[in-house]
Amino acid sequence: MRVTVKMGGDLLKGEDINTALIEDLKALTKEHGIVLVHGGGDLVTEMAKRLGKEQVFVMSPEGFKSRYTDRETAEIYAMVMAGHINTKIVGTLQSFGINVMGLSGFDGGLIRAERKQRLVVVDKQGQKRAIEGGYTGRITSVNSDLLEVLLKQGITPVISPLAMGLQYEPLNVDGDRTTAAVAKAIKADAIIYLTDVEGVLLDGKVVPKMGALEVEGLLEKIGPGMSTKIHAAVDAIKGGVGKAIITSGFTENPLRNALEGRCGTVVSL
Repeated sequence: MRVTVKMGGDLLKGEDINTALIEDLKALTKEHGIVLVHGGGDLVTEMAKRLGKEQVFVMSPEGFKSRYTDRETAEIYAMVMAGHINTKIVGTLQSFGINVMGLSGFDGGLIRAERKQRLVVVDKQGQKRAIEGGYTGRITSVNSDLLEVLLKQGITPVISPLAMGLQYEPLNVDGDRTTAAVAKAIKADAIIYLTDVEGVLLDGKVVPKMGALEVEGLLEKIGPGMSTKIHAAVDAIKGGVGKAIITSGFTENPLRNALEGRCGTVVSL
């Protein structure tokens, strides 16, 4: 079985390492081909502020909040994502005996993307307007051959969501959508999106299953915090991935329980 896992940077943040998640991951890598994609946007924001670069966030008409990425922000993003966070995660997992390799979109041309020429955003007055796209990318290809070589060698790739642009420039690409793109490229059987909540919540209760066709009608009730994950999950499923599970990364055996249907929200056709 091939499984792509998205984890936020906070799952391994600070001194309180999520040992339960790591031990669960270690067991699964002995049975399945696992590819990890990590986030870490909060740490990018923190570092940018320390460097005196105030971060700007914009909202799309669909309710997606994203970082506006100019050239300087793109360089900070690359430094934190591909340098600090990826290295820390790789070191932590290696210390637990998991054979992992850290990668960004630049390594082996793993993730290529084209710059978005413009972004449509909603301003504070609720009006739509178009702005220059900056250094935000739309993924165009994933080097699945590279991932296949690593997986066949028993190596678990750990990918930072940093893409190489057409002019070989660093581009900020969304971590959830990167996870979906990677999952489609390796023909994954499942995606697991690890979060800090038990799954998709409606009226305070976890929705155990969601069909891809019913997502649009539920987005307003779900809210913007989960929207990107759900859209990415639907994209992956339409691209041939078997199922996507959105679940908490702070429980016992979060990955195995998700794959075996004991927790989280399953999105499928």
